[in-house]
Amino acid sequence: MRDNGSVTSATRQPEPPAAAVRPRLIATDLDGTLLRDDKSVSPRTVDALAAAEEAGIEVFFVTGRPARWMDVVSDHVHGHGLAICGNGAAVVDLHDGAGAHRFVKIRELARPNALDAVRLLREAAPGTVYAVEQTYGFYQEPDYPKLHLEIPDSLAPAEELLAPDGPAAGEPVLKILAFHPEMDPDAFLTLAGLAIGDRANVTRSSPSALLELSGPGVSKASTLALCCAERGISHEEVVAFGDMPNDIEMLTWAGRSYAMGNAHPDVIAAASGRTVANDDDGVAVVIERLLAEGVRS
Repeated sequence: MRDNGSVTSATRQPEPPAAAVRPRLIATDLDGTLLRDDKSVSPRTVDALAAAEEAGIEVFFVTGRPARWMDVVSDHVHGHGLAICGNGAAVVDLHDGAGAHRFVKIRELARPNALDAVRLLREAAPGTVYAVEQTYGFYQEPDYPKLHLEIPDSLAPAEELLAPDGPAAGEPVLKILAFHPEMDPDAFLTLAGLAIGDRANVTRSSPSALLELSGPGVSKASTLALCCAERGISHEEVVAFGDMPNDIEMLTWAGRSYAMGNAHPDVIAAASGRTVANDDDGVAVVIERLLAEGVRS
């Protein structure tokens, strides 16, 4: 279903120490966090996820990836099978395995907002090029670089792709990708946020100057908060993991949070704790420790 209503607050409120609260949900980013650099999920991590679920702790995969890129974890969800994709733009059910993902929540970027964001960022940062992620399609401008492992469904200026009569006009827009070939990534993020304002949520998960634009108020954190509210899970019962700026709001919202050893400096500053790098199974290390602390009780 599409969700165009109010967004649950993703701001952490003062609470008792989270360490005293039994975790009920683990929320983990994928690239640079749960996945190793070769995009594999280690056997140790698979075992840790299974052990957490056996202890009654739900596992959510929370990623900037589109739903069609979720096959990498479909075999490791152990009967739960929900993922927040596109930086919060969609929640998908992975129960049916690779290639059979079902959308259960969509928080789209309205086309008027998308067109405004494209125009404003073009004016603020000439040379910016765009790609458009929709529920089932991927479209890009002719000058957009080959950053993704797929061939676009269509090549055209973003203004044409997002027009009311553009390709797949009846299909929701989940996010826009904005790339600049010369700007510093952090400077590009700051400039875009100032230029776009409240037309869209702006973040980044790539080490390059590649930004991700979602609907106003749509983020990993706000969608995770909605999903938790539907389950009666409070933020202090959530343990979160991440490595890049698009994880910061989620990490500050969760009762307990861990920046990976390979994380961006801003992420390390935002998290309440730190674990080892993704290639050293940092997520598994923490889960194993949580279970050893007696979260089953």
